[in-house]
Amino acid sequence: MGDQDFDLVVIGSGPAGQKGAICAAKLRKRVAVIDRTVMMGGVCVHTGTIPSKSVREAIFQLTGSAVKSFYGNAYRGNGDISVKDLAFRVQSVVARETDVIRAQLKRNGVCIYQGMGHFLDPHTIEIQGDSDKTVIRGEHVLIACGTRPAGNTEIPFDGKRVFDTDQINGLQGLPRELIVVGAGVVGLEYTSFMAAMGVEVTLIDQRPQLLDFVDREIIEALAYHLRQMGTTFRLGDKVTRVGFDEQRDRVFAELESGKRVQANALLYAVGRQANGDQLGLEAAGLQPDPRGKVTVNAEYQTAVPHIYAAGDVIGFPALASTSMEQGRLASCHMFGAPSQNMSALFPYGIYTIPEISMVGQTEEKLTEAKVPYEVGTAKYKELAKSMMLGDESGMLKLLFDRNTRKLLGVHAIGQRATEIIHIGQAVLAYGGSIEYFRDTVFNYPTLAEAYKVAALDGLNKL
Repeated sequence: MGDQDFDLVVIGSGPAGQKGAICAAKLRKRVAVIDRTVMMGGVCVHTGTIPSKSVREAIFQLTGSAVKSFYGNAYRGNGDISVKDLAFRVQSVVARETDVIRAQLKRNGVCIYQGMGHFLDPHTIEIQGDSDKTVIRGEHVLIACGTRPAGNTEIPFDGKRVFDTDQINGLQGLPRELIVVGAGVVGLEYTSFMAAMGVEVTLIDQRPQLLDFVDREIIEALAYHLRQMGTTFRLGDKVTRVGFDEQRDRVFAELESGKRVQANALLYAVGRQANGDQLGLEAAGLQPDPRGKVTVNAEYQTAVPHIYAAGDVIGFPALASTSMEQGRLASCHMFGAPSQNMSALFPYGIYTIPEISMVGQTEEKLTEAKVPYEVGTAKYKELAKSMMLGDESGMLKLLFDRNTRKLLGVHAIGQRATEIIHIGQAVLAYGGSIEYFRDTVFNYPTLAEAYKVAALDGLNKL
């Protein structure tokens, strides 16, 4: 095998690319990773997951959101939070995470190529670097090139008053009022961040309901919290025009219903465009869909057997956590390593304020499937730990089969929801029953104790 020949070439160094590359390297394969110089770690590290969650934690701590149950909704913590405060936090975390990823790849013997890659043929990839070109060849290829904000030529982006999710980290100051167009995961997260800092947010989406894959009771609770923070919802209505009112120095959005919404700034968060349309996939015998996404089978294999794809480029759920596992599973399959695909039990974490998380079935899915289920609920206000944390409004919800008592789904909203969800995930994975939580001793005081409270609540209904 020559210097430019590899067992696996990975296009993209985000979560799917990292884990796929490292998994293959641990299988004693020769691996190369291609990504742009400034994007080591992918969108996840530079403009997506890591920056947005760093901002969330900073806002949550600095605004005193964690302790408002003690001091009242008027309590503002460090009342004057600047964009510089948030930017410093983000830049520090991004720099450290980038170094960690680069070190992990090098420690596992992965060759890093910096530049833009595109296919010359099904096995050959040309890399356009800053000043030169390199051609490498892969026996297998993993496409993990991620996404970018979906462009809209009718939106007058200027990066200051009208901006997308990649531009938001470069803002010079906080608007007093903000329009958010798009109520997907990212739109909801940024809506909650801004609302927590006292910004008056109007959230617009053409869909009639929020996040239809999430349990309705949890979403209704989130919507209630956002309204309490001053968010106005305009659902089931489509934005037809965005423009500037120069006389009043304001942005406006005209809606299909005839409404006109005005604010100091507008965040456009309508979907993501996959980067599959930038790789010259036709030369490899593949065709991305109109949104740039690549179609795969259950093993993350494309129509060309030696080419795999994982992460946001293949679409839903497009979460960093699920992308990591998809990348690993793709490498295992291509090299014949044993693995178990448990995609049905991938947990979802949505880092709004308050955060929400889920794993397994929803009430809506179980009702549709005519499964006889029961619900056990634990309110955070019943837990000593929640009182210490200052969260009286959180909730943990368990869904289980009435006849067998087998756990079917877990849903949570409130502080550390994305952490405690994994207890339920483990029980779901081994097919356990709700009685496990009844019979288990949990440390006290902890939020994990909510599982016992919810189990007892559910069993009392039988």
